[in-house]
Amino acid sequence: MLVYQDLLTGDELLSDSFNYTETHNGVLWEVEGKWVVTGSVDVDIGANPSAEGAGDDEGVDDQAVKVVDIIDTFRLQEQPPFDKKQFVAYIKKFIKLLTEKLDAEKAEEFKKNVEGAAKFLLTKLKDLQFFVGESMHDDATLVFAYYKEGATNPTFIYFGHALKEVKC
Repeated sequence: MLVYQDLLTGDELLSDSFNYTETHNGVLWEVEGKWVVTGSVDVDIGANPSAEGAGDDEGVDDQAVKVVDIIDTFRLQEQPPFDKKQFVAYIKKFIKLLTEKLDAEKAEEFKKNVEGAAKFLLTKLKDLQFFVGESMHDDATLVFAYYKEGATNPTFIYFGHALKEVKC
C-alpha cells in the first residue's frame, strides 16, 4: 500500500486506495470522496423487537455517523474559508515553501504550471472547503473539497507536487 504524505508536515493525506486524476499538468490531483456510515451497524436478524419486549428506549445506543471517507480516514481538519486576498497570500507562501523541498526538475515543473492551477482554484474559491492534515501545522499543504454540479459526493483537490509517496 502507498500512502501520500504532506511534503511540508509529514501528515498522511491520501493513499493509493483512492484513485486520482491529474489535472493542470499534474499540479493538481482530483479524488472522488464518498459519504459513508461509520459506527454501529443495524443488523436485522429477523426477530420481532416488540415481541421480545424491546422498546425504543432499550438496546444499544446507535453510534452510526455519516462521514466523508477521505476526511475520516486521514483525519483531515476543516479550516475557515479564505477570501481572495488570504488565498493569494497562502499560495505565494506555499509556492516558496514547496519549491525549497523539491528537486530542481520538479521545482521548475511546479513553478511553470502552478499559476494555472491557482487560477482554477480562485475561480472555485466560494465553493471550496479547506482542510489540512491532522497536525494542523501552520505551513501545511491545503486540501480542497467541492461538489461538482449535481454531485452528491465531494471531489477533493490536492497539490500533487506536495505529496510524498511512502510504502507501508
